[in-house]
Amino acid sequence: MRIALPRWIAHRGGGALAPENTLAGIRLAARMGFRAVEFDVMLSADGTPVLIHDETLERTTNGCGQVSETADCELFALDAGAGERIPRFIDAARLCRELGLLANVEIKPAAGHEQATAETVVRMAADVWRHAPEQVLLSSFALDTLVVARDLAPDLPRSPLFELVPGDWWRIFEQLQGTALHCDALGVSDAVLAEAAEQGVPVLCYTVNDAAQAAILLGRGVSGFFTDRLDRFADQARC
Repeated sequence: MRIALPRWIAHRGGGALAPENTLAGIRLAARMGFRAVEFDVMLSADGTPVLIHDETLERTTNGCGQVSETADCELFALDAGAGERIPRFIDAARLCRELGLLANVEIKPAAGHEQATAETVVRMAADVWRHAPEQVLLSSFALDTLVVARDLAPDLPRSPLFELVPGDWWRIFEQLQGTALHCDALGVSDAVLAEAAEQGVPVLCYTVNDAAQAAILLGRGVSGFFTDRLDRFADQARC
């Protein structure tokens, strides 16, 4: 499925300007004029999909231990920064719908929870965006989760994520019936960009925080960027 992809996507909600993967970050991105946000989703011990990047709690909260082993009653009492709480995916999804934001939902399963995470997140996304599938984009490094997405909710756009794009990326992309190719800005090759252009596949790169780097990548054929520096690219994001 082809969808309109903004050039600039706010990374982990509000980038560096708000606690990552929080509702405050999503609201900030919208206020600054961004039309798309990216955030990470994994499951709690109770099977609730929540916004958090790491499998452990220490870096982004005042808690400790594994997210997948932490019950909701404990998880939602933690401070995720500046008094913000870890959000439920359903609340973040509804907020994006309310604000008119495209949501790039990165399915980020904890080890051993790939199938359950994919099924739970995809079913919830399919329900929230059932009347607006063009406003969500599912992505993951765990490509099996995107196979689940393809089979459970074929109308929802999806994009494989790579640190280093493999030589057979187009075969993978076709099997997943992908929408865009997501990859590390530092490792994307001219050969991949040329093949993507030939196939009509937009390439989105993470994490681009420098205007000069963005200009070079645009010149090489990259379509869009994930950024932590919302303050540097807010004017462009509004366009």
